[in-house]
Amino acid sequence: MAQITAGEIRKLREVTGAGMSDVKKALVDHDGDFEKAKAWLREKGLAGVAKRSGRSTANGLVDSYLHRTDPQLPPTIGVLVELRCETDFVAKTDQFQQLARDIAQHIAAADPLYVTADAIPNEVLEQERRIYETAAREEGKPEPAIAKIVEGKLNGYRKSVALLDQPWVKDNKTSIGALVEEAGASLGEKIEIGRFARFNIRQA
Repeated sequence: MAQITAGEIRKLREVTGAGMSDVKKALVDHDGDFEKAKAWLREKGLAGVAKRSGRSTANGLVDSYLHRTDPQLPPTIGVLVELRCETDFVAKTDQFQQLARDIAQHIAAADPLYVTADAIPNEVLEQERRIYETAAREEGKPEPAIAKIVEGKLNGYRKSVALLDQPWVKDNKTSIGALVEEAGASLGEKIEIGRFARFNIRQA
């Protein structure tokens, strides 16, 4: 295995704009071959991610989606989603608008509660933690194992309610976060989900 130097990592970051850990992995996996590492980062959509992360997303669109559970009846689920980007040029593209539509349809189907896991209130997580701890003890799980069990269930809860962590309903091997990142890499801009709202006439 080739020895990767800090200078090589810095140079590849400057050329691609990828994150530090991704650059290092690319160089290590390709035995220090600069061109192969650069090509790999671009193929994975990681080039430019770090550079885009600090940019302002002052443009974009708000998309809506209405879902009918029965084609003969009025829609019972409605979604509004705010998808943000850097320029109105990208906001006008078919790819960006299709991304917004895909996300809106996903929200209708998957019913997320938050955009990111960081947005979940601490009191909600603590309540879930108590529920999982109580259930584990009632099931007779050994005390030393309970903490690990609870943490695993909490991670699962975060992924189930945080939009960016949810598996995309059209391809469960891809998360919504990865879908947005791939679109940003393809369009060359920072793209992010601002807010969303989901309405269900059958939920009080």
